[in-house]
Order: sequence, then C-alpha cells, then structure tokens
Amino acid sequence: FVAPLEDANERLGRAWGQVAHLHAVLDSPELRAAYNDNLPKVTQYWTELGQNQALFAKYRALGASAQFAALTPARRRIVENALRDFRLGGAELPAEQKPRYAQIQEELAQLSARFSENLLDATNAWSLVIEDEKRVAGIPQDVLQAARQEGRRAWKFTLHMPSYLPVMQYADDRALREEMYRASATRAAEFGKAEMDNTPLIARILPLRREIAHLLGYPSYAEVSLVPKMADSPGQVIGFLEDLARRARPHAERDLDELRAFAREELGLAPLESWDIAYASEKLRQKRYAFSDQEVKQYFPEDAVLAGLFRLVGTLYGVRVAPASAAVWHEDVRFFDVHDADGSLVGQFYLDLYARDTKRGGAWMDDARARRRRDAAIQTPVAYLTCNFSRPVGGKPALFTHDDVITLFHEFGHGLHHLLTRVEDLGVSGISGVEWDAVELPSQFMENFCWEWDVLRHLARHVDTGEPLPRALYDKMLAAKNFQSGLAMLRQIEFSVFDMRLHWDFDPAAQRSAQQLLQEVRAKVAVLVPPEWNRFPNSFSHIFAGGYAAGYYSYKWAEVLSADAYGAFEESRSVTDPSTGARFRDEVLAVGGSRPAAESFRAFRGG
Repeated sequence: FVAPLEDANERLGRAWGQVAHLHAVLDSPELRAAYNDNLPKVTQYWTELGQNQALFAKYRALGASAQFAALTPARRRIVENALRDFRLGGAELPAEQKPRYAQIQEELAQLSARFSENLLDATNAWSLVIEDEKRVAGIPQDVLQAARQEGRRAWKFTLHMPSYLPVMQYADDRALREEMYRASATRAAEFGKAEMDNTPLIARILPLRREIAHLLGYPSYAEVSLVPKMADSPGQVIGFLEDLARRARPHAERDLDELRAFAREELGLAPLESWDIAYASEKLRQKRYAFSDQEVKQYFPEDAVLAGLFRLVGTLYGVRVAPASAAVWHEDVRFFDVHDADGSLVGQFYLDLYARDTKRGGAWMDDARARRRRDAAIQTPVAYLTCNFSRPVGGKPALFTHDDVITLFHEFGHGLHHLLTRVEDLGVSGISGVEWDAVELPSQFMENFCWEWDVLRHLARHVDTGEPLPRALYDKMLAAKNFQSGLAMLRQIEFSVFDMRLHWDFDPAAQRSAQQLLQEVRAKVAVLVPPEWNRFPNSFSHIFAGGYAAGYYSYKWAEVLSADAYGAFEESRSVTDPSTGARFRDEVLAVGGSRPAAESFRAFRGG
C-alpha cells in the first residue's frame, strides 16, 4: 500500500509543484488567482491524508510487523517518518478536534501565500527615478547602465537587490541611501498600502501555529517544529545560539567601533546611521585592503563562473554538466544535464539566475522531480536552481559579485544533494526526509570552495581583457574574508533567536507584538540596532512564507557541520581531492534522507 500511495501523491505533488514554482518565479494576476483558488483544495487533501485513520493503522501495523525488520533501512525510515508525520498531522486527535486542525492548516497556507505576495507587490510598487547626475555619483557604471531610462538622461532604481544593494554600497548621496533604505526597511508594513501590510498576517499566523501545537499536545510550536530536526529542544537551540553570540560579540563590537571611527574621521558621517553601514564598510575595505567589490566583480562573468563551478563538481564527484534543452518559463532560464563518469544520466536542472519583477527575492533550490525506481527503470531527479542576480547589460555577460558566486555555490550544493542521490525510494531520496537543520550542510559546505585559489583561478577572468584573476587581488580578498564577520554573525544569530523565541516562549495573546520581541532580542544580542521604524519581520519570508519557522537556526547549526566536513578536504593532498569528494558523495550526498544525518556525517568524518 505504501508504493501505490507514493505514486498517487507524487502525481499531485509534481503537478502542484510546477504551479507553486511558477507562482514564485513568474507571478501574474491570472496565475496568482488560479494558485489561490486551488491552494485550499490541495491543503485540504494533505491535511485529510495526514489524519486518515485507516492509513495510520496500516502504517502502525507495518511498523510492528515481522515484515518491518526485513525492509531495507531506507524503507524502514520511510515508515518511521510516516508514523511521525501522521502524529504531527493530527491523526491521533479526537474526532471533534480534527475539523479545527484542518481549518487552521488551510488558513495558514493562505496566510503564508499572502505574506509572500504582499512582499513582492510592495517591492514592485516602489521605484525612484533620478534625473540629477550628481545624485548618482559613486554608483558603478554597469549599475547605472542597467538603471538608465531609455531615451532620457535619467536612472530608475528599485528595491530589487541588483538595484538596491549597489546604491547602498556606493552612492555618495547620503539622502539617496536613506530614501532607499527607508523604503526597503518599511516594505509590506503599516506605512504603505493597507492591503500590502503583513503586520496583521503575522499577528494571525503566530496564534494559529500556537493553537496547532496545543492541539497536538505540545507547549509551543517550536517543540512541534523540532520533532523532525536534529536539535532536541528549543532550550538547546537557544543555548547554542547564545554561546555563539557570546563568542562573536567582542569581534562585532570591535568591528562597529572601528567602522564608526572611520566614518566619522574619514567620511564625516556622524552619527553612523543604518543607511551608512554598507557605504562606510565598502570605503573602509577599499582603504584597508586596496580593492573594491566592483573591481572583483569584473573577474566573475557568468560564463566563466559556471564553467568553473561545473569543472569543480566534475573533479570532486566525477560528473559532467552539459547544456540541454527543455521547455522553460522565461527566456532567461537554461536547462542542463548531469552525467556520471560512465555516461549515464544522473539528473537535470533548470537555472534561473536573474532578478525580475515577477520573481520573489532571494535564492533557493527546489525539486521538480525526485529520483525513484519505477518498475525496471530509474526516474532521474530534476531540480530548480533560482537566484536574483544582475542581468547582462551592454552586450557583456552578467557580472557576479563574489557574494553572488558564494550564493550560486550554496544553491548548487543543495542541487547536488538532490541530484546525486542513489536512493531509489521516493520518501527518502535526495533532500526528502533529511532533517531540516542538516539540509544546509551540503550547501554551506560548497561555499568554502569560493575562497580556494585552485578553484577561483579556473572560474575567474576579466570580462574585458580575459586576463586571469591576479594572485595579488585574490590575496587581498582572502585577507578581507573575515572583514566585519563579527557583525554578520551577530545579525544571523539575532534573526535565529528571534525566530525561536517567537515560536517558543512568546505569547501572541499578550499585549506585545513580534516587532517588540525583536527589539527585545536586539537589546540582548545585537550591537547594531536599526531605527525604530525598521519593520524586518514584515519581510522575513523564511519563517512566515517558507519552511523555516523555528528553524532559522539551521544555518548556524549546519555551518558547524559543514566546517568540520570541509576539514576533511583541507586535510587531503588537495581541497579538490577526488577520493575525498567520492567519499563525501557516497556517505552524505548519495544517501539522502535514508538514514539520520548524524550517521551520514559520522560515516564521512568519523567520530
């Protein structure tokens, strides 16, 4: 009964997955209406399935039978995960409570979709056209070229990252930076149109999640969220984060003192405001390390970066990535095959790299299709890899910042986890069944290679001259690697603590808002506190429209694992050692969710 059920669910999952993907990358009024019309039906189906007593009884009987011991480890894990998910899905609830559980799930699905739509609409609703050339001083030429209004001497800036970030980093006009910062920091909040305000959605989502937890017999939603994760309890996660914060805080304080002194003495910026941070940081980096992000960017044209990335995974894992053809949803999208050393097809992926108005922000990997056995044949996996980088301008390839390169490697790490699995059972193939706080291990692991000379020299060449990345510039980049890392670390810890506290010991029924909790967390954790009107929660899609509720800590949790895993490569004769790569593929990537992540990690690293 498990295999036929998987077949039926996969058909629905793949069909709805395509609609959900298009909703994220090619949003339109018609698609949005169709998505929202059908979302309650799909949610209802999964909720009713999770509460189906006959199926639950079947799984329990299978789990208690002699047949269970004869199953493969992967199939035993599928049964164990199913039993856990039935319990978390309300299968054990009294009959009179099940309708309420279903009602909450449906409303939460709609609220999350609305949160994401509001943020996209609010981002698209704001733009600034500047006609005074003096006001765009300092902004790089390629950014100005992309912003140039056709047929006139004017530049249009938006809140999409390829437009917003360079203004914050390079614009000499402080008033322009402040205007852009304020617009970004107050998106989807009470300062704009009421229909795009995410504040009431947050105020509704939190009590509904708490009610779900209480129905299931847990004190908080954080406890529910952690059941399928590696971490044992919210207290353990908070302890982990507070320990990191204690270690990072002296570095962050030093970073901030240094930045304030530099901004005051060299730039005449006092007090240092939130809209000055990126600008002053870039100026300080240029002074200290004698290079700029813009200089580095000229060495990372898209074609060279992709060729270098594909070369690396070929060396590490023995696979070959080659362009292929498939129907795509936008002219910017490309499609690739991944072949094993013996020439067999391992998997395929779509690559959608550039920002556009119809696409939600950020970068992510999602599965279009998972690997599984179908009778005598293997269904190969297919992934979506999505980013929001600057598009090509002026007849040149798209240019990536080094941060963009890191982001691309991160998402490709997720993609490899999905594509290089050898598991043939759908429920634990690729990223399926992997604990959420371990799923970031392969992605964060890949980021390390972006700092290796033997990797960078194969993916960097000057966009105009074709010259390789100068070793002297690489050495400067490496010297600046930990520039302001204390501030960056505390910022991520702040978000992680806020998320965990929001779903653990925060009472949404009390007379206190999520914004007030964030201010409380900042008072304890942060050294850099944004203005009182900054509405970060209103754009925190990870936890309100993604799967990271009480799970944002996963980035820091998995970072520890990924650093340890990368240590094995550093201890090898070369960081691109194929034998170490083969072991990582065999013990981590290939096994997917077929065994606990801790076992996979120990199998690779020992201990």
